[in-house]
Amino acid sequence: QMADPFLYNTGERSHYGCLGHEVQIEYLKAYVCRPSFITDKAVIVVHDVFGWEFPDIRYIVDLMAGHGYITICPDFFKGTKPWTSIDHWADFPDWMKNHDPMKVDKEADVVLKYLKEQCGAKKIGIVGFSWGGMAVHHLMLKNPQLTAGVSLYGRIVRDSEERYSLLNPTFFIFGEKDHTISLDQVFLLEDKLKQYCKVPYKIKVYPGQVHGFAQLKPEDMKPEDKPYIEEARRDMIDWIKMFV
Repeated sequence: QMADPFLYNTGERSHYGCLGHEVQIEYLKAYVCRPSFITDKAVIVVHDVFGWEFPDIRYIVDLMAGHGYITICPDFFKGTKPWTSIDHWADFPDWMKNHDPMKVDKEADVVLKYLKEQCGAKKIGIVGFSWGGMAVHHLMLKNPQLTAGVSLYGRIVRDSEERYSLLNPTFFIFGEKDHTISLDQVFLLEDKLKQYCKVPYKIKVYPGQVHGFAQLKPEDMKPEDKPYIEEARRDMIDWIKMFV
């Protein structure tokens, strides 16, 4: 039985009026928000297990667009049912088998093509949360078209040395109190990146923070967490601005 990794109660999120719109790209639906001016810079946002329609993730898309990027969150679950807060954690491993964050290459290619051909994007970064953080780690090892990546509390998969040969600058954000990712794993990741990684990378652990902390909307934040949430978001945006 897996403990509920999302310590923020996802059932009590406030409503969010989105600034962007939905589009259909080949076989994928996606949520897109554009800045108020023309730009050739774009960011792909990879959602967590709650999927591309979850208000918190759309808030992040709008936030990135507000910083001057054409921002898009495609449905990486391809129309299948996302995880919900009323599902049973005992079923989570089975659900994950059909929603593998390492099998996102085809969707990433579809979205990259759209951003380049339809939106005129020349530089494209990627940020992902939890499930999406795992997907970002994977894509930053595989896809040289992604100029920079930010992986937020993606579970760390320990397999081979090739998990550490990142192609472009990648920033890993973790919460100190995330009980799905131990600090030992974070230190190991740091150790391995020191050995194998040839591009800029950064790892940062935010004090007292649990899994899922960085995508909360302002009105859902607890006062004691707010400074760390805001810092993580600033750090994420600064990393993208540095390289994209």
